[in-house]
Amino acid sequence: MTAASATTTEPTAPARGPVRRGGAPARPLRLMVGLVGLAVVAWLAVNIFLSLAYYPGWYGNSRVLMALVGVVAGLGGAALLFYFVNVFIESLPQRLSQGLIPYAFLIPAFGLISLMLLYPAVQTINYAFANRDSTAYVGLDNFRSIFTDGSFWVALTNNALWLIIVPVLTVAVGLFVALFTDRLSASGEKFAKSLIFLPMAISFVAASTIWRELIYNPNPNLGALNAILGTSNDWLRMDQGRLNSLLMMVILIWMQAGFAMILLSGAIKGVPEDTLEAARLDGANERQVFLQVIVPQIRGTILTVYITVVILVLKVFDIIYVLTNGQSDSNVIALMFFQELFTAGNAGRAAAIVVVLLLLVLPILVYQVRTFRKEQGR
Repeated sequence: MTAASATTTEPTAPARGPVRRGGAPARPLRLMVGLVGLAVVAWLAVNIFLSLAYYPGWYGNSRVLMALVGVVAGLGGAALLFYFVNVFIESLPQRLSQGLIPYAFLIPAFGLISLMLLYPAVQTINYAFANRDSTAYVGLDNFRSIFTDGSFWVALTNNALWLIIVPVLTVAVGLFVALFTDRLSASGEKFAKSLIFLPMAISFVAASTIWRELIYNPNPNLGALNAILGTSNDWLRMDQGRLNSLLMMVILIWMQAGFAMILLSGAIKGVPEDTLEAARLDGANERQVFLQVIVPQIRGTILTVYITVVILVLKVFDIIYVLTNGQSDSNVIALMFFQELFTAGNAGRAAAIVVVLLLLVLPILVYQVRTFRKEQGR
């Protein structure tokens, strides 16, 4: 018997349908279910939210019912959407499926970001070149108008002062508090940090109202500043070297110091104790340890806190709106936009002001992204 005749061939398994390139059988039925499910969920979600916005009668104008429907539709719709995305992706050829899974689950989020952020930004830039009611294009007239308006330069100067003073002092106060609260006992540290962080829970409007009573009250027995100085001045309406703006900056620093403290305290705790002990053994005093050992190792966190506060300062609005409404040369760009759009009804000028603010924020955002990637070694 020859070797060839002695070799037996095993029966091959019958085919179960079309085979995917990766080796597993394709499932056209599940593919169809995924596509139909995605279409149905998207249609239902759009119609439910449109009905909430334009047909409030069906839920009896009840805000509670509207909120419940929104939450259920939002959470349930998201769960069903990702379920059918998963069904659709798993039905594709294996190699294609493995490559698309990360993107498939990110696409809905990117879609919402585009709808809620990118589209309004593009439309705002478009309206900046239109007239006051956005019915006709006027070219660069809106930009010429704001750049020849003295009040715009006053607002821009105030924004520059806020940018120079507030982020630096916020980081400094946060760093100071973080450094010294870490030296307290465990219970003392928790209590001190809770008090410093507490203003973060207060809205800008509430904080402004509280500080108005402290900064100014005609009764010197109530206004803290007037009580200390024995006067009855309205400090917020006085334009003496931007004193009113400086007093309002104190409010923002008071509110954001807790945010800076939490991040910087965590960074300080992350500095290796061996490094600190080695510096002390080499003869460094506490100031040198702080400046030459701790600060260089938490530089990334300091920069992150600083840039975050810078972006917040560029958008500051509530404090000035509540306390002065931009009077007495205290206006800022964000409040000027609000006044142009909702008080003067000039959408073109308002959009042009926002475009200027966007151009001011954009370089900071680019720098922050580049710094983050550099720190991550990318």
